[in-house]
Amino acid sequence: MATRRIDISIGEYYHLYNRGTDSRNIFLDNEDRDRFIKLLFVANNTKPFVFRELPSGVVYKNFKREKEITAIGAYCLMSNHFHLLLKETEENGISNFISRVLTSYSSYFNKKYARTGRLFEGTFKVQHLDTDEYLKYMFSYIHLNPIKIIDPRWKESGISDKVKAERYLEDYDYSSYFEYIDVSRQESVIVNKKEFPEYFNSKKDFKDFINDWLNFSKLNT
Repeated sequence: MATRRIDISIGEYYHLYNRGTDSRNIFLDNEDRDRFIKLLFVANNTKPFVFRELPSGVVYKNFKREKEITAIGAYCLMSNHFHLLLKETEENGISNFISRVLTSYSSYFNKKYARTGRLFEGTFKVQHLDTDEYLKYMFSYIHLNPIKIIDPRWKESGISDKVKAERYLEDYDYSSYFEYIDVSRQESVIVNKKEFPEYFNSKKDFKDFINDWLNFSKLNT
């Protein structure tokens, strides 16, 4: 399911994304989103797993991982697609990780909604973040994706209500935005900041960075 299109090298950074086949929605309710996010944690592990056999309740506390196979710097779930910022830390780590996530989630989704066939659009798409500027920019690109839900044309026309946009980001549970504004939550274990450059020394640094992009009317894709 997860054949890569470019060479992925240890120590390098990548933006990985995929959407539902025919642009269909792949997250239909919060249970779906929670499932995918939990998979970002349990699948990033040298230890094999079967999701239905995982401990009930708070998976992040009860499931003991052995060793991460990739480093996650940021993530965001939208209705019909997702974004991940990853660093290759083990040989084939990213490919093995995303294959586990997509295979497990597709099985769950098809069973829940009584459907068959491919859920995701072909293989995952990946961009090599080969400059420091490009890598830093990706923290804004990924975390600002949810703004499209409330202001679909903000990239072309600018933010219509900046205060509303800021509040929406701070209330959107399905990204790693919280990990960069120092909000404590159980999902924080998913993100491994130590494997990424220290672009943001404080919550204020990160929020200022995001606000700079909110004030910029065109966010490059």
